[in-house]
Amino acid sequence: DLKRGESLGIVGESGSGKTTLGRCIASVNPPTSGSVLYYGADPAGVDLNGLTGEPLCAYRRQMRMIFQDPHGSLNPRMTVGQIVAEPLQVNGIEKGEALRDRVAHLLEQVGLSADVMERYPHAFSGGQRQRIGIARAIALDPKVIICDEATSALDVSIRSQVLDLLIGLQETLDLSFIFIAHDIGVVRYFCDRVAVMREGAVSYTHLRAHETVLDL
Repeated sequence: DLKRGESLGIVGESGSGKTTLGRCIASVNPPTSGSVLYYGADPAGVDLNGLTGEPLCAYRRQMRMIFQDPHGSLNPRMTVGQIVAEPLQVNGIEKGEALRDRVAHLLEQVGLSADVMERYPHAFSGGQRQRIGIARAIALDPKVIICDEATSALDVSIRSQVLDLLIGLQETLDLSFIFIAHDIGVVRYFCDRVAVMREGAVSYTHLRAHETVLDL
C-alpha cells in the first residue's frame, strides 16, 4: 500500500525483485499474476494490469520515474530544454512561449537556472543531471514518482542535496514516492515506511523506516 503524500522505501538484496516491482507499478512490465490497483479519480480503484490506449496514457501521466543513471537516462542529442519539454509536448499540454515558460519554471523548481535550457547533458555534473531528470519527472504534475536507485550514483554530499530537493517537492506538490534503494541510511532519511523484498515477494514492512535497523 502507498498512501497519498507518503514515501515508501523498497529494499532487498540484488535480484529480489525491487526494480521489477517498480516497473510493474509503472506499467512498463505487465505482472504475470495479481493486480495493481490505483485509487485516483475512481474511489473503487482501477486495476492497471491490462490497461491500454488512452486509459493507460492517462495513468502514466500520473506515475513518473526517476532513474538510477543520471547520464544514461538523458538523451545526449537533446538540449536540457528539449528533455524537460518532451513529456509536455507528447501530451499536447503546452507549446510555444507557454512551453518555454513552463520549462523555465520546472528548472527553477529543481534548483537550476532557466539559462541552462540550450545546453546539453554532457555539460553538467551527475547531481545536476539528476535534477534535470527530476524536472522531467514532475513536468506532468504526477501523483506518484518511482525512484529506482535515484541517488546511488551520486556522491554522498550531492545525494543529501537531491534527497532534500525531493522532500521539498513532495511537500509543495503533494507527491507520493516509491523509493527503491540499497542504502538503508538513505531509506531511513527519506521514507515513512519500508518494505523488504526477498525472492520476489515483500517479506515484511515497518511503519517507521527511520527507527528501523534492518539486517539484509
